[in-house]
Amino acid sequence: MRVVADTNIAISGLLWRGNPRRVLDAARDGTIDLFTSIILLTELEDVLSRERFASRLASVGITPHDLVLGYATLASVIEPAIIEPVILADPDDDAVLACAIAAQGKIIVSGDSHLLNLGEYQDIRVYTAAQLVAEIS
Repeated sequence: MRVVADTNIAISGLLWRGNPRRVLDAARDGTIDLFTSIILLTELEDVLSRERFASRLASVGITPHDLVLGYATLASVIEPAIIEPVILADPDDDAVLACAIAAQGKIIVSGDSHLLNLGEYQDIRVYTAAQLVAEIS
């Protein structure tokens, strides 16, 4: 199953336990094929570098850059497709859609309401982490 994880899922899965972590674990054990792009990795590092994550990263002894490098080895890094704007309220979300199109993805996993409200985009379903975990269990 080809999956693209939104940045919020990647962060939650990398830093905490719960369904987002189970999504990353499914990629580690080969249950799903995880895809990302340089644009999404850049966003991931930018968000992880914010002050609100500093104490969590310090407690596990890792830098944002090292965490992103680890995630990049877990996911296949691909060149995103070029798409017309879809989510006008949050254009950054279009990067997730563009990655999923290029990956020939089946599922986008996200906690973002803009993506979740789409439900589906070009035959790619948008799930919460809990929905994906339920499907692959």
